Order: sequence, then structure tokens, then C-alpha cells
Amino acid sequence: MYELTFDSEAISFLEKAEKVIAKRIWNKLQSTKENPHRYFERLSERQDYKLRVGDYRALADIDDQNKRIFVSLIGHRKNVYKK
Repeated sequence: MYELTFDSEAISFLEKAEKVIAKRIWNKLQSTKENPHRYFERLSERQDYKLRVGDYRALADIDDQNKRIFVSLIGHRKNVYKK
């Protein structure tokens, strides 16, 4: 089982988002703890992974040695890749 950790920017997005959207993203992230490679897709030309949740994306680094998923950014798909 992997451990989820969040960047302050990701937590800030979840706090500001509509409750329905935030809960949906949170539940999806919780479901990835068993096998993150099943849900996350590697980004081309980058070292991180993305998780699709409707029109929103969660960007994360997966550390298989320490069994950690570090969620660095959550946002709408049109804005999330620009940061």
C-alpha cells in the first residue's frame, strides 16, 4: 500500500474547489494507493505522472522504493500543464 503526500498547492486547490469536485478527486486519489501504476499515466518528456478525474488532472511523482505518491499539483486540464 502506497502513502499519499500532498504539496501545499494541491491541498489549496482541494480546499478552494467545489465540494463535489474535491470529493471526487480525493476519492480517486485514495483508490490509487493499492496500485498507482494502474491509474496514473506517465507524462511524455517529463518525470511525473498524471491522473485523470473528469476535466481535472492530478500530477504526481511515484516513488516505488519508498511506496509514496507525492501529489504536486491538481488543476483543470487546460491550466495544469502550464505550471
